[in-house]
Order: sequence, then structure tokens, then C-alpha cells
Amino acid sequence: MSEASRPRILIVDDEEAILETMTFTFEDDYEVLTSSSAVKALELLEQQDRVAVVISDQRMPEMTGVEFLAQVFERHPTTVRIILTGFADMDAIIGSINDGHVYSYITKPWEPDDLKQIVRRAVEHYALAEENERLVGDLRDSNSFLQAVMDQLDTGALAVDANGIVRAVNAPARGYLGIEGDPHGRRLEDVLRPEALELIGGAVIRIRQDENVSYEEVELPSGDAVKLRVTMHPLFSSDGRELGQVILGREISHEPLKRRFEEIIECLATTDGELRGPLGDARHGLGSLAELVKGTGVASPGMSELEERTSRTLTAIEYWLAVDDVLVREDYPEAQPLLDRMRVATTRWPSPDRLPARVRELAQRVEAYYETGENPKQPVL
Repeated sequence: MSEASRPRILIVDDEEAILETMTFTFEDDYEVLTSSSAVKALELLEQQDRVAVVISDQRMPEMTGVEFLAQVFERHPTTVRIILTGFADMDAIIGSINDGHVYSYITKPWEPDDLKQIVRRAVEHYALAEENERLVGDLRDSNSFLQAVMDQLDTGALAVDANGIVRAVNAPARGYLGIEGDPHGRRLEDVLRPEALELIGGAVIRIRQDENVSYEEVELPSGDAVKLRVTMHPLFSSDGRELGQVILGREISHEPLKRRFEEIIECLATTDGELRGPLGDARHGLGSLAELVKGTGVASPGMSELEERTSRTLTAIEYWLAVDDVLVREDYPEAQPLLDRMRVATTRWPSPDRLPARVRELAQRVEAYYETGENPKQPVL
């Protein structure tokens, strides 16, 4: 076993002979560090990484072994602590052993084999504690990743166990339901406002009781009047026990506004003839829609997406109208900015594969002008 992979132990004793004996006893199995000073030993621990076991004499000039090991525990709680003591010190050791959270004590004189067994078990204890800490850290990291994923969902999710205790909640659910503070480990009725509890709880009960009902729509009595489509899914263990349930709340306040947006887009996409008038109507309709979206005050992924799509579509319309105007107004406008505007408008139009017929004609006119420099100065839209 290489030096780097062997467990590291530290022996602290003001008698050099003890340090030499201990080193000889353990050097075949461990990386052995020694110090004749408790103060220097604390400094050594700060410099060394992952010391599994510290063995300290009780009687030392700078501080007692118990005092030293108490400081070791404060600074390096996973390091296992062992104390060497004579029979004359036993009363003091027993009375104060918890101060240093001592794993074991060894009385002088000791049997080498017994000492080896104690240290071996101490090293195993340290390895187990380190593994547990690693697993807890991995679990904590996994939970952080899982929470991050849950928070990106556009649906509010709330997991409650069979006793009504909240076990998980994502960011959308916190926002929709007005959950403040850390709800984990608290009862659902202590987490939700009474009015929200009545609506959500009532919806869940009705869904559970009627197999023909898969969801209910509720409008929360908040200032933003968020409307949710509530569904419920029971959670079962591998042996069939019901562990609890996941309550999902999908925000649907934006859906009527989304349908209005889609109607405007469909109208433009299917217009074969003159387009300037419909574009003007669409610009007015989308502007009004943007104000309605902003006025709802609902903060949800669906509402945010609708707001962004409306803004991008308005930009596309403005660019098309501006390009058509420039081609009619100017004899020889710069061609590259016209091409750039048409490309940007196409990327911002919500259905690039369903461009209005006159917009496709406008794009062809701009490309032809870019290639030939000929501009008939006739409106396309």
C-alpha cells in the first residue's frame, strides 16, 4: 500500500521514547505522524489532510490530553480520538472524557496487540464516518440538482406524505400558492393560507373520490387571481404502501390570452392577398394583448413565454412594414440592412414555416434587389 493511500494517524506525547515505540508499532500499517507538543500537534493537524486517528497522552506540560482532544474535536470532528492514561488519572479521565468526545482510552502499560486492535477499530470507525459524510454530501448534492430541475418546470409541484407533511415543493408552487419560508417537514395546513388550503384540498378530495374526475380548475383568491388546473397522483412504495401524494397545479390563466395570440397569427399566416391592413390590425391587437398580459400580474412560465412571443411577433411585423416602406420610398436603399431585417423578422415570427404569402414575396424582392440593384419602388405588402 502506498504512503498516500494508507490511513494517517497522529501520536502526541511529551516523551520521545513513547513516540518512538508507537511509531515502530504502527509504521507498517499506517502513515505515522508524531509530536511532543500539544500546541504543535494542533498546528500539524491544520497542515495535514484527513488524519484518521489522534492518540494523545493525558499528562502533558502545555495542556492535558482531554483538553487537547477537546480542541481536536472542535476543529476536526471526524478524526477519532484516543487517550493514553495511567490508573492514577482514571477519575479525571472518566469525569471529563465527554469533553473531548474520546472514542477510547488506553491504560499504561498496554499490550501491543490490544493497542493495535483498538487503533484498527478506530481507523475503521473513521472510514465509516467519512463514507457516511460522503454519502450525505452526495445525497445533498443530488437533492440540489433535483430541486433545480423541479424549479424549472412550468407546473407547480407539491409532495405530501401520508401524514400530511410537506416533503418537497418547487418554485412555481411556492409562487402560485404564496408559500413563504421553508415548508419541508411542516403540515400542509400550516404551510398554505386558509383560502388556498380550502380550494386545493377540496379539489384533491374530489379528484380522489371520483374516478371520472382527473383534474379540477381553481382560481386562487390572491391579488393576481391565478387560475390553476389541479391534478393529484398518489405515491406508492415498492411493496404497494401509499406513501403520500403529489399535487400538481398547472397555471392556466394565460390560456385564453394564448388562444387570442394564436388566432392573430393564424389570420396573418392564411392571408393570401393584401397584407398591410391585416398587419396593422395585428399590430394593434398584439399591442393590446401585451398590455393584458402585463396587467394580469401573473408570474408563470406560460405567461412569460406568451409575453415574449408577443413582443417578438410585434418586432417581426414592424420590420416587415419598415422594409416595405423603404423599398417604396427610396430609389437605392442599402441592401444589406434590408436583408438583415428580413432575416431577424423571420426568426422572430412564431411560425417560420408559415410565413404570410406577401411576406415571402417581400423577402424575394429584397433578395432580388440585393443581387441586381434594381428597385421597382412598388409596395409588396
